[in-house]
Amino acid sequence: MKTRIVVGVSLIVVVQAMANLFAAQAQKAVNRLAQAGQLQMQPPILDAGARLNPLKIALLHWYLADTSTVFPVGNQPYGLCFDGANIWTANFAGNNVTKVRASDGQVLGTFDVGTQPFGVTFDGANVWASNELDNNVTKLRASDGKTLGTFPTGAFPTWMAFDGQSLWVPNARDNTVSKLRTTDGKVLGTFAVGSSPTAIAFDGANVWVTNDGSSSVTKLRALDGAVLGTFGVGTNPLGIAFDGANIWVANRNSNTVTELRASDGVVLGTFPVPANGPYGVVFDGTYIWVSGDSNLVILRASDGAQVASRKLSSVGVAFDGAYVWTAETSNNRLLKF
Repeated sequence: MKTRIVVGVSLIVVVQAMANLFAAQAQKAVNRLAQAGQLQMQPPILDAGARLNPLKIALLHWYLADTSTVFPVGNQPYGLCFDGANIWTANFAGNNVTKVRASDGQVLGTFDVGTQPFGVTFDGANVWASNELDNNVTKLRASDGKTLGTFPTGAFPTWMAFDGQSLWVPNARDNTVSKLRTTDGKVLGTFAVGSSPTAIAFDGANVWVTNDGSSSVTKLRALDGAVLGTFGVGTNPLGIAFDGANIWVANRNSNTVTELRASDGVVLGTFPVPANGPYGVVFDGTYIWVSGDSNLVILRASDGAQVASRKLSSVGVAFDGAYVWTAETSNNRLLKF
């Protein structure tokens, strides 16, 4: 018995020694080849999808776009929002909104709202739809789509924003924004801005409004609506997004995107985008996605450099934490990237 144990241990020692020897010799061979220039060690290269959105690596999605991730919704989807689990679309020509499960694109319901809903916004529990021709907003419970109320705004309400307590609504034909208390829809204030305000973003303390008719953005203090400044951007600004430090604005008739420092409104850069009418903007944590009439364009937030572009005519755009969604209005569907 002792002899067999000794033999077994000896064999293990010999195997380990040979394995170490082979590994050492293999490494020496690699080093010699590298020094001779015959072997170039390259890091693994991720494809565009993984580079643009590292969260996809964990989800085993390595592509930029899967053309199968296309989901039909209502008639002429414009604005989009994410409620933590689902994507909501404002169906402009359908007078309704559609709720789509973000994980698989399953339509969970379509719910009537007012006439020509343009934007949708989530307040943490409910979804609000802006009804352009009715001059009001509809509040729906996000869990089941039940209508909880309809509340007046100014004329032609468009793309809204939630500041943690209140809903801000741009009134395009009044040149104002309305601040509504989300608990009961009461108007807490109406504030003058530029010409044809279209979209709003919240930066944690202030709301920023794109003034489509005056080629500017207005910064208001969320607490009381005081105007803190108006800053020039490109021609006919529409979509707007906050990246944690700066504000990004899509200038529809300049075919550019403007980056402004949120603290003081200083323009940090203006970047061309081959979108032929850039429209919506969203930040995914690293990149700025810009929808438009001809292309979906992706810019690096750190320096505004274009890193990708895809032929696509779309309007609203939203980020769900892992994927970017955009509304292909003319084909009544959503695309998931």
